[in-house]
Amino acid sequence: MPAPAKLTPLPFRPAAPGEGHFAEDALIRRVNRELIVAFSGARALLIQAAHPVMFEGFYDRTTGLEDPHGRLARTATVMNTIYFGRREDADAMTERVRRVHARVRGVLPEPAGRFPAGTPFAADDPQYLLWTLAPLFQSADEVYRLYVADLDRDERNTLWAEYRRVGEMFGLRQRDMPQTIEDFDDYYRGMLDGGDLWVTPRARELGRAVVFHPPAPARMRWLVETVNFIVAGSLPRRIRAGYGLSWDPVREAVRRGGAEYTKRVLLPLLPGALRNTPVAGGRLLPGPPRADEPVEAAAA
Repeated sequence: MPAPAKLTPLPFRPAAPGEGHFAEDALIRRVNRELIVAFSGARALLIQAAHPVMFEGFYDRTTGLEDPHGRLARTATVMNTIYFGRREDADAMTERVRRVHARVRGVLPEPAGRFPAGTPFAADDPQYLLWTLAPLFQSADEVYRLYVADLDRDERNTLWAEYRRVGEMFGLRQRDMPQTIEDFDDYYRGMLDGGDLWVTPRARELGRAVVFHPPAPARMRWLVETVNFIVAGSLPRRIRAGYGLSWDPVREAVRRGGAEYTKRVLLPLLPGALRNTPVAGGRLLPGPPRADEPVEAAAA
């Protein structure tokens, strides 16, 4: 058995009142402090990678394939710093990301879905930056509403407005993004129903490995299995099929029932120390679990 993977700890400094990009009572903080919402990042990754040009440009041409779990941990740190960290740290991190994006240029080496070989890509192209941001917002929004609490139209609109501020940190302009929650929902449905998304074999291999087989110790297998079930069941049907994930009405009924039980019964009884992500209290939680013991991967 190979030596277990180790994740390099990354710095995180929590923001005192007035030190961060978002106020303590901001919706983006309320939503992302929930531990169950932290797992929505894995769902967002699968949806992002379903765009073949995005996958080629953002993963295959960077360290995504060489160190996928490390990349996921670094991404989690950047996002947690934006939500809960100090403004100067978030600005420094996102500036580094923008510099990396500015260097990533290329063309598709082979056809992928509707995109022919030779299709050019640039990591800082607004259409691809938007498709990076959109699944992050939509996954957090959906998981929160499924498992934590309902959000009305105005709350969802406010949450999207706060995510647009995140988009600006990564180089998007306000005119590059849908302006209202209705505009966002139309854009997102158009992406799901249009012809751009197509899971390539390489994306399927990487996505399943990163999301469903994290370097978790055997004692955390129950958590991996639970997260895998939540992620697989909440994916859009076509994307789930693209990753070769099976689903059926019985599993869907169990998922829906579990979500209602979690929202109506379980979470209201849990203290904040158990239901909130540690990063909301000033302690960093890396993206995937650390592997301090031999890995016993869970089946997707």
